[in-house]
This record gives sequence, C-alpha cells and structure tokens, in this order.
Amino acid sequence: MSSREKILEWGRSTLVAESEALRWTSERLGDAFFQAVELIAHLKGKVVVSGLGKSGHVGRKLAATFASTGTSAFYLHPSEALHGDLGMIQSQDALLLIAFGGETRETLEVARYANRQGIPVLSITGKLNSTLAQLSDVVLDGSVSREACPLNLAPTTSTTVAMAVGDALAVALMRTKGFQEQDFAQFHPDGSLGRKLSQVQDHMRTDLPFLLPDDTFDRVLERITAQNYGIVPVFDSQRKLLGAITDGDLRRALLSKRETVFTLKASDLMTRNPKTIGTGHLALEAVRIMEDNRITSLFVLDEAGQNVSGLIRMHDLLAAKII
Repeated sequence: MSSREKILEWGRSTLVAESEALRWTSERLGDAFFQAVELIAHLKGKVVVSGLGKSGHVGRKLAATFASTGTSAFYLHPSEALHGDLGMIQSQDALLLIAFGGETRETLEVARYANRQGIPVLSITGKLNSTLAQLSDVVLDGSVSREACPLNLAPTTSTTVAMAVGDALAVALMRTKGFQEQDFAQFHPDGSLGRKLSQVQDHMRTDLPFLLPDDTFDRVLERITAQNYGIVPVFDSQRKLLGAITDGDLRRALLSKRETVFTLKASDLMTRNPKTIGTGHLALEAVRIMEDNRITSLFVLDEAGQNVSGLIRMHDLLAAKII
C-alpha cells in the first residue's frame, strides 16, 4: 500500500497537469473560437453535438449546458446516427463534433454527411491535421502535451480541455445573447436551483379582497378576514394603491382608540405607502425586502408599476422552499 503522501502527490500532480493544460488552451484561443461563437449565435436551428466514447460523455454534458443556457442543442450518438438517426440533423442546424484524435470512423461519417448536406461542422480535436479537422468549417484546438494518465493513454487531460472549451463556448454565447437570470429560471423550473430563480409572479396570490378609503370598520373587518391573508390593500377609485391594513393595525387601533375604533374608516386605519415589488423580480428579492423591513408580505405591482396584481407572502415562499 502506498503512503498517504504518495497518494496525495498523485492527486495533486493530476490536478496541476490539467490546470496547466487549461491555461495553455486559454492562451491559444483565437479567431476559430470567435468564428464558432458567431456561427452558433446566428444559427436558426440547433447545435447537434456528437462524439464517441469519452468524447461522447463530454458531448452529452456540453449539449445539456448549451440547452440550459439559451442555445438549443441535443446530443446525437454517432453510431445511432449511422443507423437512421442522421435524419435528426436538419438543414438549419450546425454540428459540433468531439474527437481528440480526429480519426474516429463513426464521427467522420457524420461529418461527411453534414458536408454533403451543406450543414456547418465545428469540431474540438487535439489533432489539427486530422481528417476531422479537414472536414470541419471551424476547428477548435483541444490539443494537450500529454494525458494526466501516467501511461499517457486514458483520456484525462484531453477530455478536461474539450469540456472546458465547450463551456467557454456556452458562456460566450450566453453573454453574446444577453442571457439573464430570468432566462435561466425558465429552463430550470424545478429543483432547488429553479426555486431560487423563480419569479414573484410564480408565487403571488391574485384573489385579493380590497378596500376603499371610506369603507367602515365593519367592512374592514370583513375584508381582512375574507382570505385570511392578514393584510388587505386600500385602493382609490382608479384602483391605485393608497395603503394597507393588517391584523396588527387593527389590534393597535383597538388598544389606542378603544370604543371609538368602530367609527373609524379604512383611511384612518391604513398604513400609507406599503412596500411593493414588481412581478418580474426574483422571489429571493422579495424575501430580502421582507427581511430588511421585518414584514411578512408585499403587494405585487404590474409591469407598468401602476396597479396591484397580487400579494406575495413569506409563508408561501417558505412552503415553496424558496428559503
């Protein structure tokens, strides 16, 4: 059994070798990368990613990354492609092929099919004079001096570089297209990530009772208990938000006004200028505002910022596991 120090050294040397390969790759990034981003950014179809073996595993990951960051993409197994699935590639698509040696027979046949159909071919390969490179319209350099594998055989450093080059493409495309958090949330509606990126409009209550300034105390009591939200907005005749009345406002009025409280109107009881948020804001922003102001609900304004569209409550955000 090797010593602890020797095992740690093997691990560290692998990480150092791969990190140095990535730095070297970044320094070589040039016109081909720019051309690849421009081609994909103006694509009317999808990016079809393909590769065999370890390159196929990299391709699956990259297709998923593209798809989740605003660039339509899917993975096509090259062997399946040669047995009928070539029909999945359409005339407006582009092909991204991954093969370190650039001589994988199945991958080359897919490239040749794309050439015959006039479909642009991009490749990530470690051999810039390979057959795949010759069949490609844009060649991204994925070469490495050697693999991290001590036998220089198992794809290790080369697959790390190929994946990183693909990630660089995806990130550059995100920035080129102006892809934002709201866009990301649309592609991740479920799971913890989707919940954190969900918008206020996904969680707001829309069945809000409301009051007018001249409504009586009895009417206030009726409205504030109607949906058990603990708060009710006060609108003017144009449905503009004037204020809000909460359960706490009623309790404080009862303590301070005693029996005269029953003569008060909604305008006497309401708190003016309640906190609001827009429908398109992230739910996490609503949480921050409520925590900063020590409140448990916010009125949600429409896109114009004029009228109330609903109510978002801390209770509902907790139930949705936003926090």
